[in-house]
Amino acid sequence: MPLKAPNRLNPNSELGPELQSLIVRAEQALSHSLPPAEQSPADLHRAMRYAVLGGGKRLRPLLVYAAAHALGEDGPQLDAAACAVELIHAYSLVHDDLPAMDDDALRRGRPTCHIVFGEAMAILAGDALQALAFELLADDPRIDANTGMAMLRALGRACGAEGMAGGQALDLAAVGHPLTLIELEHMHACKTGALIRASVQLGALIASADADTLNALDRYAHAVGLAFQVRDDILDVEGESAVIGKTAGKDAAADKPTFPSIIGLDASRARLAELTDDALAAITPLGERGELLRELANYAAHRRY
Repeated sequence: MPLKAPNRLNPNSELGPELQSLIVRAEQALSHSLPPAEQSPADLHRAMRYAVLGGGKRLRPLLVYAAAHALGEDGPQLDAAACAVELIHAYSLVHDDLPAMDDDALRRGRPTCHIVFGEAMAILAGDALQALAFELLADDPRIDANTGMAMLRALGRACGAEGMAGGQALDLAAVGHPLTLIELEHMHACKTGALIRASVQLGALIASADADTLNALDRYAHAVGLAFQVRDDILDVEGESAVIGKTAGKDAAADKPTFPSIIGLDASRARLAELTDDALAAITPLGERGELLRELANYAAHRRY
């Protein structure tokens, strides 16, 4: 019997009006970028749309827009980058939820993709979403060739053995084994942080950021990526499944290393505050232009979902 999705609050209700409007922009671009549900092969396309359009924080597209806005860029070419990072994120969630990985039945407050469409179709949907992400960047005529190559390189690195795939491999190997804080942070810098860093980098590349600005934004993104994961681990301990939209307490049940399990809840909160301060300090030179980036850093650290 299919799982019944719990009632859940809007995960984006904690964001201000400008970021809310950018979420609407991202949602429209994502819907347009995906194949129509009725187009053959319809089962695959329905699974792809289910995986992407079923809600979510849209943090990664927001980081694309916010980084570019901080540098004075708001062109339509940002939509391709915003969609690309969210499609990669969606594909990773579909694959992470599979029985061979995290074996989860709940995502974003509703049954996971493989529960609804079956494991084989979920694998194919994830594969197709990953391919579509790179296609969107490569096909956008508004992105010049040099910038496009740099963006493809950054996104590819974030997905591969140095990024999400490598981080997931480290995560699987860590089950039941103690890690040091340094090892845990390295794992999450790959698994979660790499795509967050790529999101900021893509927005900055479109805005033609200079080397110093790229470095500052990368320090910001590195800190936000780790802060996001620390908050996730805290919510896994303190949150409720109906609120956070996924199975609470699952990491502890699976004997996975987390920040609270290694350093405790109080130290995890302290590390979260430190990372947030690091992120905000990195973008101090941007002044008022970095307001959306500041809002997103605080959101990542204090969200309830």
